[in-house]
Amino acid sequence: MSKDIIDSLKKLALLGAIAQPVKLSSGQFAEAIKSSVQTAARRLQELEREGLVHRRIIADGQWVILTGNGIARLKSECYEYQEIFFSTPNIELELGGRLITGLGEGQYYTTLMGYKRQFKTKLGFNPFPGTLNLRLDSPSISLRKKLAGLSGVEIAGFESENRTFGGGKCFTCKIMCDRAEGIKSAIILPDRTHYPEDVVEIISPVYLRCELKLIDGDEIRAMVMV
Repeated sequence: MSKDIIDSLKKLALLGAIAQPVKLSSGQFAEAIKSSVQTAARRLQELEREGLVHRRIIADGQWVILTGNGIARLKSECYEYQEIFFSTPNIELELGGRLITGLGEGQYYTTLMGYKRQFKTKLGFNPFPGTLNLRLDSPSISLRKKLAGLSGVEIAGFESENRTFGGGKCFTCKIMCDRAEGIKSAIILPDRTHYPEDVVEIISPVYLRCELKLIDGDEIRAMVMV
């Protein structure tokens, strides 16, 4: 995403367009981003086209508010700056929550060769088909958002059989519970997911449910090194 788009989102947020719609003309926005009126109008159109803002055109201007995607992009930018200026190397984050049954898609995606090759090369293991799904507790939801803003291990998207598969990133972790400690695994954060932000997917070289005799509702902790 270009710097101009990020800067425009920042200006709209500073004008209050996160909490509620703000009314402004292209001229007012041009003054805010220090550009021509034509450039400002094109920028607003691009933001809307990218799904980062909602606009409603009126006779003397427009009402503009950031979408969920727009807010998420700004948060990601914020976390990246926090990583640059405030993070300490090799911090271990602890994500905790309870085991839930997922949507059943993990078994399909983890067996695709386009992903398997990358998991083996970049994580050092072939994942057991499927994912362990963890519904995070409240403190861990904030930590998961921090992870989303960090670089992690990139998993590139690819095309196969006339279909495009999205990318994402992984963070190596160790799974901890009452029955065992230290099973090497990885949290995977897909670029596109059907899960809400309080759910994370975990891949591992072993069948974690069987290995740890887990059932839905069991408490799990994932120790993530960042």
